[in-house]
Amino acid sequence: MANWWRVISPIEKNNLIMKTLENKLLSVVIPAHNEESGIAHALSVIQEILATCGMDWEIIVVDDGSSDRTFDRLRELAAQEARIRGVRFSRNFGKEAALLAGLNIAKGDAVVTIDADLQHPPRLIPAMIEAWKQGAKVVDGVKRSRATDGALTRLRARIFNATLSRLGGINMENSSDFKLLDRIAVNAITRALPERQRFYRGLSDWVGYPHESILFDVEERAQGQGKWSLWGLLGLATTAIVTFTSAPLRIVTGLGVITLIFGCFVAGEALIGWFQGRSVSGFSTTIFTLLIIGSFIMISLGIIGEYIAKIYDEVKARPPYLIDSSIGIDRENA
Repeated sequence: MANWWRVISPIEKNNLIMKTLENKLLSVVIPAHNEESGIAHALSVIQEILATCGMDWEIIVVDDGSSDRTFDRLRELAAQEARIRGVRFSRNFGKEAALLAGLNIAKGDAVVTIDADLQHPPRLIPAMIEAWKQGAKVVDGVKRSRATDGALTRLRARIFNATLSRLGGINMENSSDFKLLDRIAVNAITRALPERQRFYRGLSDWVGYPHESILFDVEERAQGQGKWSLWGLLGLATTAIVTFTSAPLRIVTGLGVITLIFGCFVAGEALIGWFQGRSVSGFSTTIFTLLIIGSFIMISLGIIGEYIAKIYDEVKARPPYLIDSSIGIDRENA
């Protein structure tokens, strides 16, 4: 009679998991913009890591409307390795659109998103897979240190993450786009959420599936320069806050209450002066009151305007990106 009841040893359990992983596909999504000088090196490093993971794999590079020869270099690399695939946008639609396109194209049971500049260390991909094997549906790469960033960049990131975490109710502390998502999380983000104004870091936390975090230190860029401008970061911050929380709209109500309290105070002072028969200097008070109220009104209109603009973009229902060329990909499924 077989000992069907015997306890499986940790080594046997690991071997069983590895055999199961042999039938699994890992997709790696890489958004790229003007990465001609570094894309070959990045893919080489990532391929070396993937070869040790015990899974079949594919790499999907999304060229976000590069003005250099990034896509030409990708075509050359794909001719040497069939598991490298890619698309090129008709213009620059932004990193969020590139990530969405990569997730839409990816066929893997798990999908890793990673930057092309290798500031996200590919050597942590096996650790992400291990956490996924243990049941995590979303594995977050969390920045332990940002030594490669300037003081202003670190301060800006800290303010942004703290503000969105407090207002949006999601954990953004030192978050990044370096993640592994199980297929169930990928389907939730790409199919169940029809919104066009997206913030990938927030959505991956919002879906609520079991999370694990892996700490990493931000590496030096392998090649080239950073592509984010101040206006680009401000735009991303605005999209993140507006799409994840209505708290700024409550600020409008708060400003109205402050204006009311201030108005009551000014009115009360004027009445007391009138009853006491003393003259009240009204010019300075009036000008000051108008400045305060005018400022609050303009701030309120600006906040409301941001929400209306996002609603307008959603109502237009334009696609988040358009594909110009592809390598090894069925365009109908992209």
